[in-house]
Amino acid sequence: MAIPTVDLAQFSGTPKEKAAFVEGLGKAYEDVGFVAVKNHGIPDSTIEALYSNTKEFFSMPQEAKRKYEIPGLAGQRGYTSFGKEHAKGSTAPDLKEFFQFGQTVVDGDPIKAEYPDNVIVSEIKTFSPIFADAYRSFENSGSALLRAIALYLGLDEKYFDQYVHNGNSIFEGYSLSPDKRRAEIGHPCRTARGHQPDHPADRRQRGRPRDPCPSRGPGCR
Repeated sequence: MAIPTVDLAQFSGTPKEKAAFVEGLGKAYEDVGFVAVKNHGIPDSTIEALYSNTKEFFSMPQEAKRKYEIPGLAGQRGYTSFGKEHAKGSTAPDLKEFFQFGQTVVDGDPIKAEYPDNVIVSEIKTFSPIFADAYRSFENSGSALLRAIALYLGLDEKYFDQYVHNGNSIFEGYSLSPDKRRAEIGHPCRTARGHQPDHPADRRQRGRPRDPCPSRGPGCR
């Protein structure tokens, strides 16, 4: 079954276009569970800057990156080094390193006291600003999608706004590691030849690509 594609620009179009978008998005989630979104409103310049800054950070020496691995935060902000994270129920470490950026509360909301501060990368002056910009861009696009979902469910269009505003979501940049690093952590899984190493990518909250693992040893997903 193909993943449906919807056009977010329709949501701010004519009433007919808006209704078609709401129906298309709702049916996609109801029937398939996944959807591709075009004209999502996130500028290409933001995406390009995000990738270039992420790649630059993960290309830094390990000792420099470790300055941003903050004990006690469980990886919820800042850097998490290669092999630290495990999938639930598995002893095999994930083959990536990552950097997490969270909500920035600027309106005096007392919820700010519950969130750790974001970790600022000093070596790359544009890193933290572009993560903050990307976070807000994805949040704005996500808010529009949630408004459409609310309408599809027969709720007030702004029903989910209260949960999005200063909500506790996380934006993550990560780098998948090449096969040669598996030996460092004794990982049992061998990837197929031709697997692209060190590909910086970004995900919102809980999305996770699966690592290709045709020869499945213990702990391989």
